[in-house]
Amino acid sequence: MLWLKFCYFRILLRTVGKDKIRRFAEIDTFSNVFQMDGGKPLKGKWATDFFKNNNPVVVELACGKGEYTVNLAQMFPEKNFIGVDYKGNRIWRGAKTALEDGVNNVAFLRIQIENLIEYFNESEVDEIWITFPDPQPQLSREKKRLTADRFLNMYRQILRPGGYINLKTDNDGFYAYTAEKVAELDLNLHIKTENLYHSEYADEVLSIKTYYEKKYLLHNKNINYIKFSF
Repeated sequence: MLWLKFCYFRILLRTVGKDKIRRFAEIDTFSNVFQMDGGKPLKGKWATDFFKNNNPVVVELACGKGEYTVNLAQMFPEKNFIGVDYKGNRIWRGAKTALEDGVNNVAFLRIQIENLIEYFNESEVDEIWITFPDPQPQLSREKKRLTADRFLNMYRQILRPGGYINLKTDNDGFYAYTAEKVAELDLNLHIKTENLYHSEYADEVLSIKTYYEKKYLLHNKNINYIKFSF
């Protein structure tokens, strides 16, 4: 029995590995995905050169499978949406869904978020969403948190004046850290709640649920949300 389980596990690993390779190869052919250096020629020209319009640009960071990016794009066809993540096998799902469903106001950018300002001009972005990122709870990894000073400085550069930053997270510590940053830097706080779905703010947009959020809710985890601007 143990031998059979071992064989099954090896087959599963091979299958998963092949599936990742297939997805990486496939996103190379997707018209709505830009990988690494492929996005730089669009810096300052996302709306005009890719989306072929002058509509506002909204960016989702650490977009994962792209559920928020695609759902927002379907809700707001008058805006352009770009999901940013480093893991191509996750981006594959959102990009494929957008192509299959004919959602043309969506793009995905596969880069390290640390390099964000290399891909967007000053004031090119109207709004930023950060949905369930790695909270980087260890103190030694504070600089990697997506609301740490170095990231906030990048957002300040690429956001238009008054542009919003939205954070949804199940991690209470990361939410508290972000709220403290907003207060410390005297940023404009618009909404703040430690239990989104038991608050007055859970509208159609904030009720979009990612793959991970659905898992958290099954375990009755509270969802934190904060919206702020510079």
